[in-house]
Amino acid sequence: VADNCTDNTAEIAEEAGAIVFRRFNDQLIGKGYALDFCIKIIRERYADRGYEAYFVFDADNVLDVNYFREMNKTFDNGAQASTSYRNSKNYGSNWISAGYATWFIREAKFLSQARLNLNTSCAISGTGFFISAEIIDKVGGWKWHLLTEDIEFSTSSIIDGVRISYCPTAVLYDEQPITFRDSWNQRFRWAKGFYQVFGNYAGKLVKGIFTQKKGHRFACYDMLMTISPAMLLTVISVVFNAVILVLGLTGAMSTGTMVASSLSSISFCLFSYVVFMFMLGVLTTFVEWDSIHSTTGKKIAYMFTFPFFMLTYIPIALVALVKKAEWKPIKHSIAVSAEDIAGAPSAAGNVSATD
Repeated sequence: VADNCTDNTAEIAEEAGAIVFRRFNDQLIGKGYALDFCIKIIRERYADRGYEAYFVFDADNVLDVNYFREMNKTFDNGAQASTSYRNSKNYGSNWISAGYATWFIREAKFLSQARLNLNTSCAISGTGFFISAEIIDKVGGWKWHLLTEDIEFSTSSIIDGVRISYCPTAVLYDEQPITFRDSWNQRFRWAKGFYQVFGNYAGKLVKGIFTQKKGHRFACYDMLMTISPAMLLTVISVVFNAVILVLGLTGAMSTGTMVASSLSSISFCLFSYVVFMFMLGVLTTFVEWDSIHSTTGKKIAYMFTFPFFMLTYIPIALVALVKKAEWKPIKHSIAVSAEDIAGAPSAAGNVSATD
């Protein structure tokens, strides 16, 4: 589906043989509405084909040659929905794209894989997943329209007792933003979306912890911990101590001990956060070294920039509390194949698109 496209993505897709549904709506903006629009057309026009599941990808994605074969195995094993291994096609662009890539690879390896091993529910993440037609038919389309429709779907499914699977052998290469402005806008939308999901579903997840079938209770708890605004604890701690520090320095609450204590608390909080994220980045990079398609030098360098990429989430989380979020397009400009990614880590092309 070409959703409010202002570039030539639709034309390029059609030239490549894709069936494109064009959507123009400046009122109902967001990926969830685009998915609902697309799925409704497919159900109306192609009902006789008996499609069993729907895959969701972004226009910039590149798939491993065995992607559908591996995901089909997961579907045949009974999964009603499944995510895949989300890699990056432009890890080496700069510290911003590397920060994203490290985070998503960490999610695949240490969250989705762990959940799969524990036979509990995973969560879909933006792109690279399938949903069974049974789920779509049951609710009558795509009915999740918060800013983070993927997390909303995951949360809603877990509350309904649906287990989302994970296929580690199905690899997708996603393009990450390379400018701080695009990164800020995207992560601001994500942060706002997480707050929305928490506000709408936290109570149901808490209830599910006690009322769901035994095998689904942990999934409710796990998802509750996932959507809980834990970042706010860091933000609140830093802001509180910053206020005390300002009051102390201006004389409103002037004691040397108070100023020193506030400085110490802020420094310790931020230092602990940076150290933890550095360790997480190092662990992810070394464990998944062969899956990260970039030079050795960049892999090492971006282990040190990863904690500072994550540190920028603190002001984002704070602003998301008070500012309204709007869907803004993210420019994409990396055009490579799966073979290019595997054989030439820094390969990049000139085709542009917006997401």
